[in-house]
Amino acid sequence: MATAKITQTTDLFSDDVLAEESPGAWTLAFRRLRKNKAALVSLGIVGLLYLVAIFAPLLAPYSATQVHFDAITAPPAWVAGGTPAYILGTDSLGRDIISRLIYGSRISMTIGLIPLVFYLAIGGSVGLISGYAGGIADTILMRIVDVFYALPDLLVIITLVTFLRETFVGNLLSGMVVLLAALALFNWVGTARLIRGQVLSTKELSFVEAARALGASPQRIILQHILPHVLAPVIVQMAFLIPGAIIAEATLSFIGIGIRPPTPSWGNMIQDGYPALQTQPAMALAPAVCIAVVTLAFTFLGDGLRDAMDTRMRT
Repeated sequence: MATAKITQTTDLFSDDVLAEESPGAWTLAFRRLRKNKAALVSLGIVGLLYLVAIFAPLLAPYSATQVHFDAITAPPAWVAGGTPAYILGTDSLGRDIISRLIYGSRISMTIGLIPLVFYLAIGGSVGLISGYAGGIADTILMRIVDVFYALPDLLVIITLVTFLRETFVGNLLSGMVVLLAALALFNWVGTARLIRGQVLSTKELSFVEAARALGASPQRIILQHILPHVLAPVIVQMAFLIPGAIIAEATLSFIGIGIRPPTPSWGNMIQDGYPALQTQPAMALAPAVCIAVVTLAFTFLGDGLRDAMDTRMRT
């Protein structure tokens, strides 16, 4: 009798120890991410840029559209003839470059974030339904995905934005609405394919089979059992899709069909500064550096998330 009690107590103690020494997958991923210095620095840069975008009116020394007639094409403060009032100088219309950079962060960071909602809503729904249902539903949905995937997305986006540019929709929020819609319309296919592949492998696992045997509805199985297990690779993919959207906006603004002036974006700032690249390089180089920094930050963050969520890695 005493031996049985000792054995039971030992088993309970062992279970407690194992529970304490076996943290969840998300906890392990967070621990791995904390060890990746590049990813942490990138996360800090991304967070700082979003804070700059939110508090732009408080941080910018001037309005983004304020014209200083007495300081047109003023050089940066460290160049002969420059003034500390305009740290990076002014553009050809006398607008403060650093103020426009700060306000332009709102466009780029918004363009990078909002399309993710549509990627997850459209691509996530298609991928979950296609992967779980299979059969004819999977075939039809994947053929639709293939059609969108075969289209030259950048060319179609340019055509769509140009066609709608002079309409009421094209004028909303300085052209941001039609730009967001165009990006969301074509860039969800990668998310749909990724989620479908994850669902196909996850739905055959034992815990999903057990839930199905207990009579759980397909909606419950998808939302409570399958979806949490496909989030990790989707989060990693989102980190890589954000810089792609930012670069797409900058490209469209640079060729003159993106964000409408005088609303500043890093893309149209490069367009404005390109003719003066030899005489005043800060006009074009400053927004180009901002685009490069945010792109590298999201890329390193995506690499860190991919390594952190790799189940083959140890703590």
